[in-house]
Amino acid sequence: MRVEGFQGKVYEAAELSPPRPNSPITTEDDNDNNGEELFVPPLNFAMVDNGVFRSGFPDYANFSFLQSLGLRSIIYLCPESYPEANNEFLKANGIRLFQFGIDGCKEPFVNIPEETIREALNVVLDVKNHPLLIHCKRGKHRTGCVVGCLRKLQRWCLSSIFDEYQRFAAAKARVSDQRFMEKFDVSGMKHLRITFSCSKR
Repeated sequence: MRVEGFQGKVYEAAELSPPRPNSPITTEDDNDNNGEELFVPPLNFAMVDNGVFRSGFPDYANFSFLQSLGLRSIIYLCPESYPEANNEFLKANGIRLFQFGIDGCKEPFVNIPEETIREALNVVLDVKNHPLLIHCKRGKHRTGCVVGCLRKLQRWCLSSIFDEYQRFAAAKARVSDQRFMEKFDVSGMKHLRITFSCSKR
């Protein structure tokens, strides 16, 4: 199976080597942990919903933790190439990479591509891609916008969407991001069923 990402980047899924256990990451402090493996989540890691997670950019120290989630897919929201070490981790664990290259923007020069956010949401909404991790560099702005737009589909009120966004963005919260989420039109996506919500009634 060929997985196509943003701007025509294609990732081979079917030809990935079969999942195989990675050797545990050990540190000098392992002797103090009764031989138990340490699991270190990436920066700003959190569960968004059943089978959907968010974070900043994962590195080698986070691989064992990510492996414990049993991920099937990763949504990467930056335009830069994925690092070789991360690609090797994906291949070793049969994880598909969906890349949607959104440039990092700083106010007042902000360009959040609405169509790209929609494409990313379509991947999130397909439960065949779960468990899934959404990440950018810090897990704040680009990831926050995708999650915020997902919340609109889940019919969250704007104040709750903004509260969640601000919890991760903290002092770096951007009015432009919140304006984008407020104006994001979900009417064309309401036909898509959200079958994974932990808040289902």
